[in-house]
Amino acid sequence: MNRIVANAFKILRLVPRATLILMILAAPVLAVPTLRADAGSTIEAPALKKNGVGFVLLVSLRRG
Repeated sequence: MNRIVANAFKILRLVPRATLILMILAAPVLAVPTLRADAGSTIEAPALKKNGVGFVLLVSLRRG
């Protein structure tokens, strides 16, 4: 019985430390959604259409 109580006390001493470490590690992950909340106001230009890739691929395939 004494061994069970000793193990229980050992586990209970580790719980606050483990909780603190988990909170420190989880804080950045939980903060990301709040930082991205106003990202919808960003206006981006449309992507430029890339031309010529097919020709370069064709030439490289013919040489190989």
